[in-house]
Order: sequence, then structure tokens, then C-alpha cells
Amino acid sequence: MLDIKNLHAGVEDKDILKGINFHVNPGEVHAIMGPNGSGKSTFASIIAGKEDFEVTKGEILLDGQDIIDMAPEERAHKGIFLSFQYPVEIPGVTVTNFIKTAINETRKAKGLKDMPAGEMLKMIKEKADLLEIDRKFLSRSLNEGFSGGEKKRNEIFQLAMLEPKLAILDETDSGLDIDALKIVANGVNKLRNPKNAVVLITHYQRLLDYIVPDFVHVLMDGKIVKSGTKELAYELEEKGYDWIKEEVKA
Repeated sequence: MLDIKNLHAGVEDKDILKGINFHVNPGEVHAIMGPNGSGKSTFASIIAGKEDFEVTKGEILLDGQDIIDMAPEERAHKGIFLSFQYPVEIPGVTVTNFIKTAINETRKAKGLKDMPAGEMLKMIKEKADLLEIDRKFLSRSLNEGFSGGEKKRNEIFQLAMLEPKLAILDETDSGLDIDALKIVANGVNKLRNPKNAVVLITHYQRLLDYIVPDFVHVLMDGKIVKSGTKELAYELEEKGYDWIKEEVKA
């Protein structure tokens, strides 16, 4: 599904990613961990097409197609979804109207007509029930006055409605108490299937207790320096990152 080859990227002449190779198959969950400043959020943003960063070398292939020159909205139409670490507030635009617009824009890009209103309403109700979301929540302005947990739950609702091929969750556990974390993780788990894939970016092992990854990767100084199974996350929680630094030096 996603194949990244020797990716180098940065901003304002500063190198941030320094040769990343990364492969994701359908049905897989990959976790990317690493200390602050290692390039995790930059990596997520570049896959999604955020234009603040410049790719200087390498390839990003989605289903065999190079997407490096595609705009963020084109990548979204191809099936890439990015859950932001700090979701923006959009006063005056309800959660429901936002998601209707997003779905119909994607359909338009595929040459399809707008989703019929009845079908859209049915889907909204089904996904809201799946994620245990109060219907009143859907009539509120997008993220305006939302708690941290509500913002993250709203992003998982968007994920459920858009049904992307590849979901990138950038520190979706940031600022969540344990109850909110369980709700978000439960939503992600319900949406997993053999045709989609998830990339989790996190500082902490605790998220991986609830969304169990197939692979864990350690990103340090712009490179993936170690990969393993979920047990690697427990090792990081116990030992920190210094032992990997020493291992890399050796």
C-alpha cells in the first residue's frame, strides 16, 4: 500500500528526515515512536502532503503511484487521512456539514455525484452509534469549545466517515485521560479491516496497550534506527531511548 524509499526532507535548509525507508501493507498497524525533535510529526505531515516541508530526495508511493508532487487534497482523495495533534477550530461550520462537504468533495474527485441525503444521514447515524457519539455533538461547530478528548473523538468520527486506505494518527493520545484514550482507541479498533492500514505516532507505550501494533519503529535524528514488534514499545517504556542511541553508535 505505502512504500517510502530513501526519503529526505526538511524546512528552510534544515534537514529533518535523513533517508527513511518504510513499508505498510493493507491490514497492518505500524507505531512510530521516538524522542522529541526526532522527526515523527514531520514524517506524518510529509506523507499527507503538508507544504511547509520540502522533499529533497526519495519516493512516496501509494499503491505503486508516486504522490510526492500531489497536493494535500489530492492525497486525501487517494485515501490518506491525517489526524492532527492539535485540531483547528472552525466556528460556524457544524461537525455534520464539515463531514458532508469532505465526503462529497472526495466523491467529486472520483467522478461521482454527491451522496444522497438519506444515505448520508444513515451513515452518520451508524458511525456515531459505533463510536458512542451523542447526536447533539454533531450539530456543534467543528472543534469550537471542544475538550481535548472531544476533538480527538471527532477526528475518529471523521476517519469512520471517510473510510480512508491509510490513517495517520499523529499523537492522538496527547492530552487524553485514560477514559478518553480508551474511547478513541476503541473507535480505531472498530474501524480496522484487511483493506486499510494505520500509522500511529506516539511518545508513549500506553496507547499501544489499546491499539496493538503489528510493528513498532523507532525514529531518531531523522532516521528509523530500529524496528520490532509490540515488545519493543515495552522495552522503550522501561529503558528510554539512550540504549538505542548507544546501539546505533556501536
